[in-house]
Amino acid sequence: MNATFSPGLEGVVAAQTRLSSVDGLAGELIIAGFPLEELADKATFEETVYLLWNDALPNAKQLADFKSNLAAYRAIPSITLDVLREAAKQRLDVMDALRMAASTISLNLSGETDDDLRDAYALVASFPTIVAAYWRLLNGQQPLEPRANLSHAANYLYMLTGETPTPERVRGLETYLNTVTDHGLNASTFTARVIISTGSDLVSAVVGAVGALKGPLHGGAPGPALDMVFEIGEATNAEPYLRAKLGRGELLMGFGHRVYKVRDPRADVLAQAAEKLFTSGGDMALYELVQHVEKTAVRLLEEYKPGRKLQTNVEFYTALLLHGLGLPTDLFSPTFAISRAAGWIAHCFEQQSANRIIRPQSVYTGTKDRQWVAVEKR
Repeated sequence: MNATFSPGLEGVVAAQTRLSSVDGLAGELIIAGFPLEELADKATFEETVYLLWNDALPNAKQLADFKSNLAAYRAIPSITLDVLREAAKQRLDVMDALRMAASTISLNLSGETDDDLRDAYALVASFPTIVAAYWRLLNGQQPLEPRANLSHAANYLYMLTGETPTPERVRGLETYLNTVTDHGLNASTFTARVIISTGSDLVSAVVGAVGALKGPLHGGAPGPALDMVFEIGEATNAEPYLRAKLGRGELLMGFGHRVYKVRDPRADVLAQAAEKLFTSGGDMALYELVQHVEKTAVRLLEEYKPGRKLQTNVEFYTALLLHGLGLPTDLFSPTFAISRAAGWIAHCFEQQSANRIIRPQSVYTGTKDRQWVAVEKR
């Protein structure tokens, strides 16, 4: 067989999907038929998950049943808490703790019949519980029991702080979760599809995807994007600070994307969500500084790297929005995983529906015709 090597599988089509369409040249993201800007700030997260899993929006009864089913799986096994307590003693990264704890979710399902939908509910429902419990343990607090009377997003915020969140904060988080729930055949999604294509289970596929997401080249770095803004401090400092970084050949976090050659559409959606959140009671001075830094950075990137089209990406306004919601930077990637788990599972369902094991070719570059030499003669 003639094989063509494509580093990083660049340009290789490995799946057909109805779940999302990413057009990097047009700056367009479609989620299950909806342009992102049509869905993200209107749907609840539960509606978006239902849409991804069922290819239709739920009616009132379907939505109520779906929310009830998710809420029923929010509690995590005692052994999962034990794992989190041990991880907290070692001050492990939150993503490491999530990966380890997620693999124990199967223990909460032992004795039940094999049911992929049940596993899907359990994974999506338990991720916020795991992350919130671990964060509280890291900070010397006891984990809180989940509340079934709160939405998925509201319950996550409650379990982090112990306070019932305002509707504005819930809406801000839901918009974020909807925005990042799926994004083409990225590294973690591809990982999930490869694992499920072998006939393995959903828990294994999702745990593998968490491992892929943990890598900084995929999960991104929204925290450093916000750190840069804080270091700038005032609008007058933006241009000299950014010129100095670019002059040293450093990257500007929050700008440029492997796929998007124009402004990332997710940045637009999250910028609008951040504006609504900060206008309702946030630090507007910070919001205005972020806008100024963005405009300055885009202008200078074109000056220093003409033609590269390094525009604002999702990380930049992710950092501002999640900061406005009160989340520390160590929770940015785990919160991303809370959303993306629903997309991973949707891709697993899609892979299972017309499965063929994913098994690409490789090009051998080693030597041939070696002769064996006994160890005493080497």
